[in-house]
Parts: sequence; structure tokens; C-alpha cells
Amino acid sequence: MLKVEAIQAGYGDINILWDVSLSVEKGQFTTIIGTNGAGKTTLLRAIMGLIPLKTGAIRLEGTDISRYETWDMNERGLCLIPEGRMVFREMSVEENLMMGAYPQKSRANAKQNLESVYARFPRLKERYKQLAGSLSGGESQMLAMGRGLMSEPDIILIDEPSLGLAPVIVNDIFDILRGLKDEGKTIVLVEQNTHRSVEMADHVYLMQSGKVILSQNAADVDLDALHDLYFAR
Repeated sequence: MLKVEAIQAGYGDINILWDVSLSVEKGQFTTIIGTNGAGKTTLLRAIMGLIPLKTGAIRLEGTDISRYETWDMNERGLCLIPEGRMVFREMSVEENLMMGAYPQKSRANAKQNLESVYARFPRLKERYKQLAGSLSGGESQMLAMGRGLMSEPDIILIDEPSLGLAPVIVNDIFDILRGLKDEGKTIVLVEQNTHRSVEMADHVYLMQSGKVILSQNAADVDLDALHDLYFAR
């Protein structure tokens, strides 16, 4: 469904990704783990067209999307739920959610999808008139996820959803991710919580210094060996 083929990318003259390749199948939950600076966020940004490729290709259903603009990606079924939430702080919860329905393909079902998001995130329903900037960290993460789901994505890219959240909220976020997986959603999760993310995954990639150093079915992953690689022991 989604194939990243030997890409190199970075920021200006600084290269971050070095010949990175990975594959995501339809309905698969893929986890990408690694320490800070491993290139995980840069990889998601490259997939979404936020930074240009220097070499390689990104293919969606066989079509090379490497040169497409970021604003075209939603129309093609890709959605990025970014690190740090990045909600529109001066807009209400509901206005934020409706921004997620901006792509042409999802506008007709906006009201129906809004009710679906409220059913999945009851706390957002309670706060639908509240300014997004007044939400807690966990509520902001739920809002960012709900906004992404409003675009009816075929592939959901999620960057560090548990970052900076209290353990009880982290449990809620992973319960939501579990529900999305059970519904057959195609998910690519970037996460540093190795236990939780590997437990949920179908396939695991480990990145280090801008390279993929491990690609393995989640069922075959030895966490002790994974942590040895993770911490470069």
C-alpha cells in the first residue's frame, strides 16, 4: 500500500535520512521506534511532502507521490497527526475538528464524521465550544487525533502521541489506538514507548542515526535484543 524506497532527505545541506526503506500493508499497524534524533519525525515529514527527497521514492498504491505537494496528501488518503498536537489554539474544539474535513473527498460526510469523533472522544463532545488552547495535554492529543480522522484517511501517520502525557492518559491514547487497529485502520506509529507500541504492532522498524537497522514482524521481536540495539549497547 505504502512503500518508502531508499530515500535520503533532510533540511538544507544537512541530511537526516540515509537510504531508508519500509513497507506498510493495508490494515497493518506499523511501529517505528528509535531514540531522539533517529530520524523518525523527519521520515513522516518526508512521506507527507513537508520536506523534499534528495534520492529515492515514496509510492502509494504503486503511484510515486514523492513530488506531490503536502496539501495533496489528504486527498490521496494520507493523514499526519503531528508531534506536539499543533491544534489551532484560538479556535474552538469543533472548529478544529471541522478543519480536518477540509479535503474535498471528506466534506460531504463532515457532520457524520463529527458525530463519530465525538462518540470516540466523549471528552471533546463535552468541550466542543471550548477554545483548543485551554485544553489539557491529553485533550489536545485527542483533538489532534480526532481532527485527523475527520479527513477519512486510508493511512494514519501518528507522531509520538504519548509524549509528555501522564500515564493514565497514555493508557487512554493506546486504548484509542487499539480501537483504530481493531477497526482495520492502516496505522504508522512513531513512538518511544517500546513495550506498548511493539505489543500493538504487526511490524516493527527500529531507526538509528537516520537509518533502519531492524525490520521485523512484531511477533518475532525480542524486546531485550531490541533494547540492546535501541540503546546501541
